[in-house]
Amino acid sequence: MQADRAQFSRGAVLFAGFAVGALTRALSNARQARQIAALKVSLADIQARLAATEVERDERLRAVETRLEEHETRLNAVPSTGQIVAAMEELLSKTMLPLNQRLSAQADSIELLKTTVAQTDGLLERVLESLDALRQAPPETDPPRSA
Repeated sequence: MQADRAQFSRGAVLFAGFAVGALTRALSNARQARQIAALKVSLADIQARLAATEVERDERLRAVETRLEEHETRLNAVPSTGQIVAAMEELLSKTMLPLNQRLSAQADSIELLKTTVAQTDGLLERVLESLDALRQAPPETDPPRSA
């Protein structure tokens, strides 16, 4: 009987060990289940924050693309350096042509005045020579007039 009792004790201890193991495993499984649930909640929170970040990033990207398109439109509206230079040359040409014409007309007038002054000088010189010749010539006597 003692042998039966020892075997029974061993069986009871073995059964108690299995029970403790099962209970420990159940407690461990419950703890793991809570940890898994907490991890799932954290994962869901991270996924929600990631989705919100992606939405915010997409909105910012759209805003940047819109501004980029606006800047590109403005940049296309700005004339190129070549166009600005061509416009300035055309404006300068339009301004200089009348000025050149006026200067040419004034140069022609100056030349005409020089010619006129030279002719006047020549005529004045001839008049002065004639006056000098008349002063130096003896006065002629006038023939008597018949009445």
